[in-house]
Amino acid sequence: MTDQAALSRVDKFLNKLSSELPRRGNLIFALDATVSRKPTWDAACQLQAQMFREVAAIGSLSMQLVYYRGPRDFGGECKASRWADSPMELASLMGRIACEAGHTQIGKVLTHARKEATLRKINAMVFVGDACEESPDHLIQKAVHLRSIKIPAFMFQEGHDPEAQKTFREIARLSGGAYHRFDQGSVSQLGELLKAVAMFSVGGAAALERQGSTAAKRLLAQVARGSR
Repeated sequence: MTDQAALSRVDKFLNKLSSELPRRGNLIFALDATVSRKPTWDAACQLQAQMFREVAAIGSLSMQLVYYRGPRDFGGECKASRWADSPMELASLMGRIACEAGHTQIGKVLTHARKEATLRKINAMVFVGDACEESPDHLIQKAVHLRSIKIPAFMFQEGHDPEAQKTFREIARLSGGAYHRFDQGSVSQLGELLKAVAMFSVGGAAALERQGSTAAKRLLAQVARGSR
């Protein structure tokens, strides 16, 4: 066997080995923890654990919890957890958070995602909230920047606030992510959407396509439109 043929076989073996290695995704899971979200907070704690189980078959997922609430001297609090590989660890962190009345801080969440991307690859960001009290133009600029560093934002809105819907849709579209609305009667639907994003974080659009669920198809269609 010639040296060139031997090298070719080695290259094929390494490529095959690389394709079989478990893939790892990094997902920022951001939540509005103001008092209006209190009725669905416990459900959110349970849903994130399901996300980990869903991706176990195709790779591993690390998640960072980011949340905001008030009052922290009336200026509001916006905090990020350490990165966690265990669903129980993240559920424990969420279980210690109490919702408090305060204003939205979505801009801080988007800025945090951008800064975190300087430390590690961020595959996607999920945001779950019900309102937006900030300047849409300010948030849209941040969404465009997320797109430039390849962090799609998946914006999930609870309730029917029309102003929030308009802004959430634009953030999702401009960042290359997706938007979906749910209410307290369809929290299980949110669970399916969150699991679909988890799959995307580990395996990209191809993983969404393979999953084939209704939630995955909805997200995939929006992600595909946003990539054009």
